[in-house]
Amino acid sequence: MAIPTETLFLDPESERTLQQQIQQLVADSILSGRFQPGEKMPSTRAFARHLKVARITVSLAYNELVANGFLVSRDRSGYFVADTAPRRPQFTAPAADPDGAMDWQAAIANPQRPPSELVRPPDWRSYHFPFIYGQSDPRLFDHQNWRLCAINALGRKDFEALTTDYYERDDPVLIEYLRRQLLPRRGISAQPQEILLTMGAQNALWIATQLLLSSERTAAMENPGYAGLRDLLRQSRCRTHFVDIDEDGLPPEDIPRGIDAVFTTASHHCPTNVTMPQARRRDLLTRAREENFVVVEDDYEFELPSLRAPTPALKAQDRTGHVIYIGSFSKTLFPGLRMGYMVAPEPFIRQARSMRAYIMRHPPGHVQRTMAYFLSLGHFDAQLARMGDAFSRRRAVMEKAIEDVGLDLATPGLTGGSSFWLRAPAHVSTTDLAMRLREDSVVIEPGQAFFKPEEQNQQFYRLAYSSIATNRIPQGVELIGRAIAELSER
Repeated sequence: MAIPTETLFLDPESERTLQQQIQQLVADSILSGRFQPGEKMPSTRAFARHLKVARITVSLAYNELVANGFLVSRDRSGYFVADTAPRRPQFTAPAADPDGAMDWQAAIANPQRPPSELVRPPDWRSYHFPFIYGQSDPRLFDHQNWRLCAINALGRKDFEALTTDYYERDDPVLIEYLRRQLLPRRGISAQPQEILLTMGAQNALWIATQLLLSSERTAAMENPGYAGLRDLLRQSRCRTHFVDIDEDGLPPEDIPRGIDAVFTTASHHCPTNVTMPQARRRDLLTRAREENFVVVEDDYEFELPSLRAPTPALKAQDRTGHVIYIGSFSKTLFPGLRMGYMVAPEPFIRQARSMRAYIMRHPPGHVQRTMAYFLSLGHFDAQLARMGDAFSRRRAVMEKAIEDVGLDLATPGLTGGSSFWLRAPAHVSTTDLAMRLREDSVVIEPGQAFFKPEEQNQQFYRLAYSSIATNRIPQGVELIGRAIAELSER
């Protein structure tokens, strides 16, 4: 019996390729029992005509299904559902017993609050003016060379890197590139045993808070500051002291006595973009040495262009081993990569490696090796140059648009990063502003999430240019100005 083509449809909203959709459609139909062993599949010509796709697309999908054991090909007869095709096991689910339902509220010993999130729609990419921070721009990413590096990492030559359980170790090729090429750009010298790969900067911060803090210890963080860190500090149950930043970032003299760990974005403060001057860095390191507390440095976005001379990382000036350095590839490659790293004295990295092993042993080996190829073959530096040119143009256009519209820069005169930190009029809530702007297909990020919980600060907002085309920036900024004027008149 032949399977009629009229019963087969593709999902127009799917993000998969047409070939992948056809494979999934047929495989799901076989696994569910809808297609039975021995039934004949539609011919490639008829299937392609019905779906309005190229015949070669259907042929390639069928060939993959043959290779995976779902279909068999018979000369001059076509394709058939294989007699040995995989099938889902059939089980009858027991009837639910509402009287004996598990009380999960009582069972969970450590309930977690949802993480703090910026006010942004999940479908922000569909908006015409997405001033969203930290997201990749597909127009700037080197898809072709990343694909080639991934193919190499999946090849026979790297079979061991692909399949081996590293246990607590990391890919030595990637570690060697980090310590010889990337870290020296921040003035940092490190041995392999002082570097640990993580699943992004957030994972690195989690490991640091788990090892350094407890309910009996005290941490200090910047205010405003990174909301994801604030959530981690709350989860650790430590006492948290919020230190208000100024035009030079974190003031070391405002850090109270008795601190066990200080978290800072010294080179590029989140979210204001200010840079801590050298005098403050020396003061912070002096206090860390004298009072024996740890400084955790989140050095995000250091690779992005700046009009001023680069400043070495705080870790580069650490002569006593008090600084834990955290870096990430999320802003320069893509956030979904989830690849970061920590640099710290070997005793801490040894403990961090053990902590990581409890959760995941190590980041996937093929991802590490793909990264190693992409970096070592020069593709990463080429991408940085491409991003640098694009971001410089976008920054200049946005800076002019902000000036022309008359928006208020909260930290004027800055020359780097991928965003601007702005201040709305005192009587305008930026949360309300963000919701109003969605009507104009504009997405901004209100600043409330960056401030300590008890501080209701609705005056600030962030505009990023990493995800928006240059030619859309002026109109988007103009719409923001109009919305602020409208809300000011209420």
